[in-house]
Amino acid sequence: MIKNFRLRFGRAPQIPAEEVHCTPITVFVGPNNSGKSKVLSELHRYCAAGGTSLNDVVLGHLEFEGFSRDEATRRIAEVTLDPQPSERDYIGYVVVGKRGQRQLALPENLLSALVSPSSNPAEFCGSYLKFHTIFLDGQSRIQLIQNQGAGDLQERPENSFQVLFQDSRRRTELQRIIHEAFGTFLVIDPTRLGVLRLRLSAVPPPSQIVEQGIHQEAVSFHGAAAPIEFASDGVKAFTGIMVEIIAGAPSVLLIDEPEAFLHPGLAFILGREICRAAAGSDRRVFVSTHSPNFVMGCVQSGAPITLIRLTYRNGIPTARVLASADILRLMRNPLLRSTSVLTGLFHESVVVTESDADRAFYQEINERLLRDRPDMGIPNCLFLNAQNKQTVPTIIRPLRELGIAAAGIVDIDVIKDGGATWASATGGAFLPDLEGQAMAQLRAAAKARFDATGCDMKREGGIALLAGTDREAVENLFRRLAEYGLFVVPGGEVESWLKAVGATGHGPAWLVEMFERLGEDPTSASYVHAGVDDVWGFMGSIKEWFGNANRRGIPT
Repeated sequence: MIKNFRLRFGRAPQIPAEEVHCTPITVFVGPNNSGKSKVLSELHRYCAAGGTSLNDVVLGHLEFEGFSRDEATRRIAEVTLDPQPSERDYIGYVVVGKRGQRQLALPENLLSALVSPSSNPAEFCGSYLKFHTIFLDGQSRIQLIQNQGAGDLQERPENSFQVLFQDSRRRTELQRIIHEAFGTFLVIDPTRLGVLRLRLSAVPPPSQIVEQGIHQEAVSFHGAAAPIEFASDGVKAFTGIMVEIIAGAPSVLLIDEPEAFLHPGLAFILGREICRAAAGSDRRVFVSTHSPNFVMGCVQSGAPITLIRLTYRNGIPTARVLASADILRLMRNPLLRSTSVLTGLFHESVVVTESDADRAFYQEINERLLRDRPDMGIPNCLFLNAQNKQTVPTIIRPLRELGIAAAGIVDIDVIKDGGATWASATGGAFLPDLEGQAMAQLRAAAKARFDATGCDMKREGGIALLAGTDREAVENLFRRLAEYGLFVVPGGEVESWLKAVGATGHGPAWLVEMFERLGEDPTSASYVHAGVDDVWGFMGSIKEWFGNANRRGIPT
């Protein structure tokens, strides 16, 4: 029904706005305050009014696909209601509506709008699509499990519970999903006459007759099952969403943070089942999420999905459509999966270090900068660690391909190895190939100068081992790498920082001593506050790279 939509901005400044071809599932990801929830509210309003609002800042336009005349006629009949006494005076009009909403419409105008929505989007949306659009936030999806009227079995079902009660196929599918998620069986209890209730049974219904009956055996069975209102908010929210997906079958379903109240495993299952249920249909599901587990469930469902990453920083919004194949590659690579790379989708910035000790140290330095010198700290930043300097670009590259600003911190011995290792480092940072080749010669010359000193460049002084034009050349090399988000530790390695603190040793032992000497109580006289030079200034330079809207190294 929704064929395409256009956002108001593209993947970078001066890049055309993103045009998105709709799949059954569209998932919006990104950092906090990037516009994920906002775009859902704008979609909701557009589907009700047929156009944008003056307050819209993310959504630009929706393009609808019409129905054949026969299908349009059938759909109009589905939303046509019997007129109430006050409505009978409007001769020539029909009453349309759903879920308690009702209004008058001219049949010929409505038919024309369903056949050709672009000719009259206000009529199409205002008299039809809004009745088939549902927006679910945290509270509203919990309310979906509340008791509903049993209705008249001789008539068309009017609510989701009636659909489930009458449709064994849908009820069985929903029972499968809930049992897989929670280990209990969801049943529709009809034993309170005139009302349908959801219950969770420890055992499956012995038969369909018992499940749908009101005789003594049915009353006993349902009485032994727990009312769903006694379940946790996670169970209620999960069930409410799946009830609406399976039985409500809205044409447009918008879900804000479906992972709310759910632990990671359930968020994964929910993402997978939402996508499976919507696949192959003409419905459109739009989701805003902060959960990498939910995203993984969506991708692994095998259903056609569209992932869109939104960002908003320094007054500049961006939108990038992410290929499912790229996300799947992140999930299948053991290194990337073990380092939680997918979590980077929900942060403004990512810093990748060589080891876990490096990660912990630089993350702590950044936390102190954010507290003491926020102009130098990196907000909303995820710190990840690779296994060594060779695998830092392995993590950086796919993140940048997804439009995520990812910087790498490497020890000075990154210049030790040439060939494929150096090409991987410069290629992962997206330096131009020609420049990378030219820099390879400078790298070899710099290594020769360090070797000539007879000292270990990494542990015996770093760039301070060189002097004059040799040092200037190497500083220029490192400065150029920094322009592309690859930052070389000038003192050699992480242990070269904050020498005045007095930490000794190497690796985890050094880190433990360093943290002890840095202190943990900001009110203590011995606590080390952030400064402006040493590692503080180094992190500040990384902050500058992240803050540059025209930073190099991010492919567009």
